[in-house]
Amino acid sequence: MVIGRARRLHRLVVPLAAAPLLLTAITGSLYSLLLERGVDAFWLLQLHTGRFGPLNLQPYYSAVLAALTLILVVSGLVLLGRRGEHQQTPG
Repeated sequence: MVIGRARRLHRLVVPLAAAPLLLTAITGSLYSLLLERGVDAFWLLQLHTGRFGPLNLQPYYSAVLAALTLILVVSGLVLLGRRGEHQQTPG
């Protein structure tokens, strides 16, 4: 029963979490690379911190990313732990 809930939660959250986590990783890396070359792409830093034009999520963006990451890690660990129980052979 717990594994079914964890699996549903994990499958629901992965698509929701993947986009902002990838966006944060990509924009942070690109900003650092461009800054080393003398290009100040401040708009990348804005995206990196959750400001999407007129939509400003900066006050909540870090907390939302942290919550999504924790949910994914916990549900993934539950699934991984339960998987190990099912793979053991009786003996």
